[in-house]
Amino acid sequence: MGAIRIEYSNLLYLMVLIIPIFFVNRYIGIKNEKKIIISILRMVVQLSIVGIYLQYIFDLNNPILNICYIVIMIGVASFSIVGSTPLKLNRVFIPVFVSLLVPNIIMVLFFNGVVVQINSLFDAKYIITIGGMLLGNGLSGNIVGLSTYYSGLSKNVEVYNYDLALGATRFEASLPYFKEAILVSINPTIASMATIGLVSLPGMMTGQILGGSIPMEAIRYQIAIMVAIFVAKYFNIFLAILLTSYRMFDHKDQLKTKYLKV
Repeated sequence: MGAIRIEYSNLLYLMVLIIPIFFVNRYIGIKNEKKIIISILRMVVQLSIVGIYLQYIFDLNNPILNICYIVIMIGVASFSIVGSTPLKLNRVFIPVFVSLLVPNIIMVLFFNGVVVQINSLFDAKYIITIGGMLLGNGLSGNIVGLSTYYSGLSKNVEVYNYDLALGATRFEASLPYFKEAILVSINPTIASMATIGLVSLPGMMTGQILGGSIPMEAIRYQIAIMVAIFVAKYFNIFLAILLTSYRMFDHKDQLKTKYLKV
């Protein structure tokens, strides 16, 4: 037995509940009604298009097409990450793209082949959905991690240069900002794993239960995906900082501030 069908007309009932938010925002002086409306409309249009396209991909289930779709998702995510950080796109797009591509592809293939043990590693239902979950978490982690790392360096460039003058290597001088970036990007996932099941019932588990899976089966999938998300997210941000640093420092280990957005 699958989940009960939600009619499109019934979704409008939820949309009505947004109206009180507009009144509260207007009362306290927040003027973002246009932004909220545009975001909701974009979500509806984008998800509708993706739903139609994914149905086509799932029916076709061509391994090459499935991989291409994942690569396109990673490319779009890379644009989004760089656009939300202090870094300039033309300087760090490729390093960010690689930092997402390598851990996510390795993890989704390991998940499909070793954990789930499906016959085809490139099955659309698994590689796109699992890959999308890993990528979504990696996107937010990279934005937070890269922003924290380069903002911390640029604000404390005198301290960084002083450490270099004392004989520290670039890695040693930037290590405090590296560690902070890693921590702030993965701490939400660590907190989520520590409270999962007590504070919240996560999306994959809920979706599987609604789809007819027994709770214990859904729990095993949720444990697997949370560990996969954590590992992929960690190496996403680790590689993102490491690879972008080769483009953001000169031969004297000085931060190229001209490649930071003012």
